[in-house]
Amino acid sequence: MRAVILAGGKGQRLRPYTTVLPKPLMPIGDMPILEVVLRQLKAAGVTRVTMAVGYLAELLQAFFGDGKRLGLQIDYSFEEKPLGTVGPLTLIPSLANEAEFLMMNGDVLTTMDYTRLIERHRTSGADVTVATYRREVKIDFGVIESDAADMLTGYVEKPRFDYRVSMGVYCFSARVLSRLQPGVHCDFPDLIKQLLAAGRPVASYPFDGYWLDMGRPDDYATAIEEFETRRHEFLTDEAAR
Repeated sequence: MRAVILAGGKGQRLRPYTTVLPKPLMPIGDMPILEVVLRQLKAAGVTRVTMAVGYLAELLQAFFGDGKRLGLQIDYSFEEKPLGTVGPLTLIPSLANEAEFLMMNGDVLTTMDYTRLIERHRTSGADVTVATYRREVKIDFGVIESDAADMLTGYVEKPRFDYRVSMGVYCFSARVLSRLQPGVHCDFPDLIKQLLAAGRPVASYPFDGYWLDMGRPDDYATAIEEFETRRHEFLTDEAAR
């Protein structure tokens, strides 16, 4: 199994940390977040990883090298200009030789079993399968409901809404690559909308374990704390020793 890791972003929301380090190299515990991801992928049967890199790519390449230290084959795809979240796939022509492959962000802290996502994708016959997580959104105000004449029809105090959000982890069938234009910027939502408009099957994989997108400074602080207290859940290869 092969995986593509998106590791080319500038991590603007984590500045000033990411001024000198690419976000995937931000440490949690005694290793960068991306090493946790790579070790999880290896445990799930992934043997080859391609990192789509851009910003501070030389640091990622120097740290992970060819992947031998982690028992993986790692190579790199370099963006000369930002191509979005799926556009970089067009720079990796060998992906067309894969029946399916994983694609994910390089800063995701989760206990998800990637083998189950892959199984869900294979059994669904979908072009793309999106790992999803339930996220609660709280409105800290009283919400007013009114009619066309501005007369109140309802009042809801501090309502909560549940949504299924993308975890930044996906399984692709290689046939999707034909829908991308080489070297043209394309984001994941645009691709999904294109597939749905064409009547193509897109599946979801609901996950209700632990997931954290390490996007903001407070998320980063949470990731450090959670990794220290639940390390054995994230790194099952250590727990098995």
